[in-house]
Amino acid sequence: MAVLPVDATKFAGMSAKQAATFPRRTVEGEHLSDDQLATMPKMISTDSHVMEPDELWEELPQRLQENLPKVPFRNSPPGALSADLRLEDQNNDGIAAEIIFPNYGMALYCVDDVELQEESFKLYNDWLHDWTSADHKRLIGVPLISVYDIPGAIKEMHRCHDKGMRGALIWQVPDPQLPFSNTEHYDPLIAACAEADEPLICHILTGHGYIKNGHTRSVEGIKESTNIKTHDSANTLFDFIFYGYFERHPNLKLLLAESEIGWIPFLLQQWDYYFDRHRNSYPVPITRKPSEIFAEHVYGTFLEDYVGTRFLDWWGEKNCMWSNDYPHFNMTFPHSRQVMARHLKGLGEDKVRRYTWDNALDLFKLDLTEEDRIGHVLHS
Repeated sequence: MAVLPVDATKFAGMSAKQAATFPRRTVEGEHLSDDQLATMPKMISTDSHVMEPDELWEELPQRLQENLPKVPFRNSPPGALSADLRLEDQNNDGIAAEIIFPNYGMALYCVDDVELQEESFKLYNDWLHDWTSADHKRLIGVPLISVYDIPGAIKEMHRCHDKGMRGALIWQVPDPQLPFSNTEHYDPLIAACAEADEPLICHILTGHGYIKNGHTRSVEGIKESTNIKTHDSANTLFDFIFYGYFERHPNLKLLLAESEIGWIPFLLQQWDYYFDRHRNSYPVPITRKPSEIFAEHVYGTFLEDYVGTRFLDWWGEKNCMWSNDYPHFNMTFPHSRQVMARHLKGLGEDKVRRYTWDNALDLFKLDLTEEDRIGHVLHS
């Protein structure tokens, strides 16, 4: 294992002045020579982000702009804003394509002004489609979907899918008035998503969770970033499994984005136990073990989860996917291949391919080919 510095000068378009102020961090990965890096297959990141320009939200009516949340952001690389520079960073880091989520847009899932949320999401979705037009094959936009008005949500989802966008991002932590246990509310959207054969996606830090009030600047903030964040992901997964969404909608796929994976097999084990123990004691709206439902319907992404990836030789082969979290502080750039190699060390080539390519290709139905994965090796 090697400790690798994140050298800000490696970012495409990064000025010396910006590089000097860029946050310093290191990542842990395998030491790989330039020759080894040159012969590695490219990867697909299933959790990456874009930085929306401030001017975007100025297109909203003034009355809505006044209710936009105030969110501080760190120094971001130029590829967070420029699609052309983003493609350069992909090339330099061995990335064939990225599934693109918002940055500021995530904070809009917790606003209480429904009209603001709906109009902001439509504005973002149109802007993101244009941004990814630099290369729709390599920059895959996910639309933001507000779920207060379900018929409106279905209409917006179809509008975005007609443009070629993939999936549907809803909140991970619902408004307390609309818990996922309210299946009558959500079922029509779930049915539409399943019929469209597009994944429903819940990303961390979206909705009415702890982040709505900002990150706590004390030791309690560490609890939020670990215990409570994982608690939110676990509750979302529990609700989708135990309230029968997958049994009512057999084609439904759910992606838990940026939730990491190490906690999942333990909780599935526990849920299986209590499902078997109590299924005949009171009504439980599922007929299969939670672990069986998960294996067929649910996906998770990992970034830096060395514990979770220890399970991947016997669990999660068709469910787990690598991600780089570009351009956030936790991103693996410019050492994504080294970090991946450390996490997946010891696994066979077929499994490495699944976690870094096939699962993402299948879930999002990407227009990528074997040439995109290894063409640079074949032609070198």
